[in-house]
Amino acid sequence: MLLRTAIGEEIRRNRINQGRTLRDVAKSAVVSLGYLSEIERGVKEPSSEMLTAICAALDITVGNLVMAAGAQLQLSALSAEVIALRPTVTVNAA
Repeated sequence: MLLRTAIGEEIRRNRINQGRTLRDVAKSAVVSLGYLSEIERGVKEPSSEMLTAICAALDITVGNLVMAAGAQLQLSALSAEVIALRPTVTVNAA
């Protein structure tokens, strides 16, 4: 998982938990709806200034957003390790 993907997912999670629309948050952050959508989907990586504006619109801190995204990255990495360690089961068709 890429950092921009984790950040986008955290932005979306916060927005949805607040019951807000993309349009509402985009307007509050003074960013285009399309650009915010691309950030949420992990297509675009926001600048620090843009991230600050989006976080302000969501009334969350950049630090908390980045920590949550970091935790998500750690879980993703652990999941990949578990999958890699999982033994392969071969079934013999006799």
